Amino acid sequence: MPASGAVTRSTLRQQIADALRDEVLAGRLQPGEIFTVKQIAEGYGVSATPVREALVEMTAQGLLDSDQHKGFRVHEYTVDDYCAMVEARSLIVDGIFRRLAVRGVSGELLLSVRRRAEEAGQAARTGSLEILIGYDLRFWRELGALTGNRYISDFLHRLRVQCWVFAVPYLRGRAEQEEWLWQGHEQLVDAVTSNDGDRAHALIEAYNAHAVRWAKRLRGPGAAQPSGRPSGGPAL
Repeated sequence: MPASGAVTRSTLRQQIADALRDEVLAGRLQPGEIFTVKQIAEGYGVSATPVREALVEMTAQGLLDSDQHKGFRVHEYTVDDYCAMVEARSLIVDGIFRRLAVRGVSGELLLSVRRRAEEAGQAARTGSLEILIGYDLRFWRELGALTGNRYISDFLHRLRVQCWVFAVPYLRGRAEQEEWLWQGHEQLVDAVTSNDGDRAHALIEAYNAHAVRWAKRLRGPGAAQPSGRPSGGPAL
């Protein structure tokens, strides 16, 4: 059994990693922004060791880049990166639906997922981006967990975090977000509840196609820069 000090440090490391990930997802830490262990430690009022461990963990997750001489920087994903991540998550989600179709899912197990779907849908309709991100991540993690395989759930969660990290700088500050943020969480739960694999697949195919079209427009003339002034269009 580890010493209590090790448990405390591990918990603190995770708390710092979670807090920094939230800062990135909220757009308060921008892609390419550089910071040091010392700066983060002083900002949170903690020692350097759990901060360094948290930053190394986030680097392993692809959210940060390590520079031996400058510190750490928020990873900058490209449009190609994003499109590849969308393709990867679509393959994972298709696998989840196949698994659920074989196993079957009780209505009781879907109650929590449905609540997350309703909360995510409400946030999308009101354009509450930061709230949407939180509920969206929880929705997909819980849906993935229904497979009974935590590696599937964890991998999908990591992909979705990375997708949001790419998208947030382009999405923040957009007026009338409810017109283009995805609102299909509840319809997807309905499809899973009725074991309608074709409907679920169609929803995800349309969702991913919208996300890719939005990303590819970022390459076009007059495309938005990651400064909170996006060009619009459907996303995520």
